[in-house]
Amino acid sequence: MKNIWNELEKRILVLDGAMGTMLQAYKFTEKDFRGERFKDFNVSLQGNNDLLSITQPHAIKEVHAKYFAAGADIVETNTFSGTTIAMADYEMEDLVYELNYESAKIAKEVADEFTAKEPYKPRFVAGSIGPTNKTASMSPDVNDPGYRAVTFDELRIAYKQQVEALIDGGVDILLVETVFDTLNAKAALFAIEEVKAERNIKIPIMLSGTITDASGRTLSGQTAEAFLISVSHIPLLSVGFNCALGANLLQPHLEAIANKTDFAISAHPNAGLPNAFGEYDESPEEMALQIEEYLKKNLINIIGGCCGTTPAHIKAIAEVAAKYEPRRLVVSA
Repeated sequence: MKNIWNELEKRILVLDGAMGTMLQAYKFTEKDFRGERFKDFNVSLQGNNDLLSITQPHAIKEVHAKYFAAGADIVETNTFSGTTIAMADYEMEDLVYELNYESAKIAKEVADEFTAKEPYKPRFVAGSIGPTNKTASMSPDVNDPGYRAVTFDELRIAYKQQVEALIDGGVDILLVETVFDTLNAKAALFAIEEVKAERNIKIPIMLSGTITDASGRTLSGQTAEAFLISVSHIPLLSVGFNCALGANLLQPHLEAIANKTDFAISAHPNAGLPNAFGEYDESPEEMALQIEEYLKKNLINIIGGCCGTTPAHIKAIAEVAAKYEPRRLVVSA
């Protein structure tokens, strides 16, 4: 933990880019997703990217290595959907521990290889904890506003299992990301604090929300500042935003929180907004130019990319970030 704080005080740290975008380039088929082990599994597995940590580990390792080579200081584990709640779609709830453990182990091996080659630039692994596909704050049924598809306790139990496996696999940081419902995030944070207390350990926590539209609010209705206030009781390494918006549209929301917290500030925006085909067209140069505006205003401690970003985007972002000092941290741990 002390190590990452030391690095944060020295420079702006660079997070990796999109895992899904990179995996699409492999054009994996249903057969590839299944591998030998799951060749007779009873449901379709294509699209279950987390499973590739078991069936195509070489690809996951390659993606991590490409991001580190591009200049990333932190890579995220391939575990965005690594909870029993999300894995229920594929009837793979029993695999959750293994998926998270193997994903963490792969990422840590690559991080250690790069750190060994460049000890002056230590590399870190963030255990990616996604929002699940259910929301605790809102009803999915317009005819029954009081209905909830998941309870806080169900989320807490699911997140706790994921957190334990990520820690066992060797992650340096836990990243609760793409938060569209703060109650879901609080369940994840509660689970993390439980594990920390039970194991008597400290582990840095990054928290990243998602502003879903032009209203400047999360899906559960909070502004950027309200989101910050509602999670500030937890000792976080960083708080910030990712996904949904491109870099230029995300800037006002970072400005809204940067001078209101002692936490580090993170951002990993999309490569612009999706086009009519759901693809992201913003070039590395265009994205880096927009992110430079964050840096000029001293808003950022950790910067990376979300949907549509590639190692080329991360390389351009890392080159720009290297020219600027990190946002000053008033308090460190």
